[in-house]
Amino acid sequence: MSTTTPISIVDATIAKNIVTLAEFLPVHLRKPRVGIVCGSGLGTLAESITERVIVPYNVLEGFGESTVPGHRSELAFGKIGEASVVAMLGRLHPYEGHSLATVGYPIRLMAALGVQDLIITNAAGSLKADVPVGTIVVIDDHIALPLLTGLNPLLGPLSRPTSARFVPLSDAYSRSLRLAAFRAAHALGLSRDALKEGTYAWVSGPTYETRAEGALLASAGATVVGMSTIPEVVAGRDEGVRVLVLSLVTNMVVGVIPGTGGRSVREEHDAELAGLVSDRPSTPTVSHEEVLAMGKLKAAVMQKLVEQIIISLSASA
Repeated sequence: MSTTTPISIVDATIAKNIVTLAEFLPVHLRKPRVGIVCGSGLGTLAESITERVIVPYNVLEGFGESTVPGHRSELAFGKIGEASVVAMLGRLHPYEGHSLATVGYPIRLMAALGVQDLIITNAAGSLKADVPVGTIVVIDDHIALPLLTGLNPLLGPLSRPTSARFVPLSDAYSRSLRLAAFRAAHALGLSRDALKEGTYAWVSGPTYETRAEGALLASAGATVVGMSTIPEVVAGRDEGVRVLVLSLVTNMVVGVIPGTGGRSVREEHDAELAGLVSDRPSTPTVSHEEVLAMGKLKAAVMQKLVEQIIISLSASA
């Protein structure tokens, strides 16, 4: 009777992709130590990469196509300092129609290539008055309602026969990598308020949250909210890599911060009864355009921060 461990579909496609990548990459770039995921408007992080080689997603099995403005369907391989890296220049989201297995697959490929540390960036909305637009939040925990209600990347058969059935997430965010982020910010001379720690709330999107939903997440202890990242975190922890998440605050969540929700209809009616005539206020909204604009504005800071983190990791390796 054979005792050979069966090869999973994930392992089979990864093996094919490693062969494909060898056709694109010089030998010294084939085993990156650090993986990077670029969030909305943050694709310029790849400009820190030297000896850069671009590999389109469509030549790799298991990859989907990113359809969201501000995301490119490409991997960038190269060096930051002395470290060999690979960066996703566009991520995949469940709201685009990608399965959770597809969303997490690039992370699994990175791990198979040799990635030990994963730096995930995203654009997020702030749920706290003291976390203004432009702040970089170093994520130390998450609230993921989709995970709790059945949208979990690890549902179903194991990704491979040797995978753990139950993956703990209480330690999902590496303490040493978070410390590296604050050390890097200090080395760059960033202000103390430039970085804060906080909790990321994952919602499935693609709709922005209502005012009541934002208030619920804030009351639950979330600092920022977004539509990505957590499936990648779960895949990364399933693969045993260390994870750092940096959320750039690109907007304030409507209605959560006092004064951002606009005047109530009751107040408007009371003004009418009092004979006070005023312009009817519109209800504030958020747009992807403003998210991209803030991403572009802060791209240089994020780029320098990620670069400094990776250089410090390389020095301590």
